[in-house]
Amino acid sequence: MSKIANTFYNSIVKRNSVFVSTIFAGAFAFSVGFDVAVTKFWDSWNRGKQWKDIRHKYIQEE
Repeated sequence: MSKIANTFYNSIVKRNSVFVSTIFAGAFAFSVGFDVAVTKFWDSWNRGKQWKDIRHKYIQEE
């Protein structure tokens, strides 16, 4: 366990710039992943009720 903690400390936490960059990158990745997951859930939950699903019934393309 000490080897893992040592490696983590030396590679990420030791330098403040790397630590802050890692936190920002992780927060950004989580935000994008969460947004994609919630959008997929919302679209599947409301399939057939959204404008993108019923648009073809009301708009005639020339």
